[in-house]
Amino acid sequence: MSASSSLRELLDSLSKEQRCNQELLTSLGFALRSFTNLSRFLELVPVVASRLVGVKGALLVPFLADGTLWREQLQVLPLARNQDLIRHLALFEAGKRLGFGSDEEQVLAMDRLVQRHMSGAGIFSTSLVARGRQRGRLYVFDPRGELVWSDVHRRHLQLVADLTGVAIENDLILQDARRHEHVDRQLSIGAEIQAQLLPDSCPVIEGVELAARCRPAFQVGGDYYDFMPTRPDLVGRRREKGRWALVMGDVMGKGVPAGLLMTMLRGMLRAEVLSGLPPDRILHDLNQLAQEDLSHSHRFVTLFYSDFDPRSRRLRYANAAHNPPLLWRAEQRSISRLDAPGLLIGLQAEADYGCGHVILEPGDVLLYYTDGVTEASGIAGDRFDEVRLLRILDEACRSGKGAQEILDQLFVRLDRFIGLDHQLEDDASMVVLKVNDALMLPTLKGSWPDN
Repeated sequence: MSASSSLRELLDSLSKEQRCNQELLTSLGFALRSFTNLSRFLELVPVVASRLVGVKGALLVPFLADGTLWREQLQVLPLARNQDLIRHLALFEAGKRLGFGSDEEQVLAMDRLVQRHMSGAGIFSTSLVARGRQRGRLYVFDPRGELVWSDVHRRHLQLVADLTGVAIENDLILQDARRHEHVDRQLSIGAEIQAQLLPDSCPVIEGVELAARCRPAFQVGGDYYDFMPTRPDLVGRRREKGRWALVMGDVMGKGVPAGLLMTMLRGMLRAEVLSGLPPDRILHDLNQLAQEDLSHSHRFVTLFYSDFDPRSRRLRYANAAHNPPLLWRAEQRSISRLDAPGLLIGLQAEADYGCGHVILEPGDVLLYYTDGVTEASGIAGDRFDEVRLLRILDEACRSGKGAQEILDQLFVRLDRFIGLDHQLEDDASMVVLKVNDALMLPTLKGSWPDN
């Protein structure tokens, strides 16, 4: 055979090898773009890596997001001869520790473990890196001895490792996106639940004005307020003159579970209202009814319960550790708190609650609110707090505003405090009840001229 013929055959062989390698890399790239199942992609990696460098063995050791060994995805070729190695890697104690993949010494210890099981074999290894984080290790080996290695082999293997790192990183991003999508769905469901809990509008109650609003935070909370007639069978003017229950509550916690628990409590409470019992007995019974469900969920509820009789303007109330409502007295032009002793709903099976009462006078204003108002963070990092709320409520009441105007002013000042571009950390709910001002009859002039 002539020298020129031998050279042509060598060039043909090299060209054929190059085409084969290009096809392998193209196949791996296609798999990366097309596979929605990461496991199937990872199974291909040892096959492509070993063929690219012309050896019989390859090992892929991927890491989970927390840096631990991904034992379920250990891939080796050929499997039959290397099952013992896979078993030892799965039992490798250091690989079970969080952050193992970013600890260089521990990764080197794993390299030595692989080398011991490949005694006499030629081994080359490289890291799977994506976005600056190590996502695993890729090994190729030749059981016959030293590897016949070239710079082309090195580049090809690193390309496979890089593609594998990208595949793992893409899967982590996809999982994270799915988690966010799941959370968004939960928040949407929770928002619907919460919206259904709250009354569409305030009822008409003789002698008073009512205004209410819940300002949801980014996350769904457990705020709840309600207005319930103690005699739902009454209609029209008779219902307006009848006794009404006014409630403000908050489930400790956020999200759909809090909304679901409040839905359950709302149903229980509405049934209790029909009993006609005083507020302290209603909270006592509600606590016992909800005890088991709340203890299983490891959540508790604060709740202020009151009932109002328009004929006498008498307000009775009991408190299960909720923020005490603020009462602005028109005659004294001063504010006091309506509070009564009582534990959180769900904290203790046998809990007693105190009962207070007050007669509301013309012009008086009562503000129910949740801690999302006073705990709201301002631009400077401080809290809105009760002192600021007291001052703003006093200003609004002294101006002679109606219930809706008072509520609007409170929320305007709250929004200004937290900043227009900032989000509440928790739901902020307020209900304003204002007793109608006393009717002032006009002074009548005498019919006869003065003499």
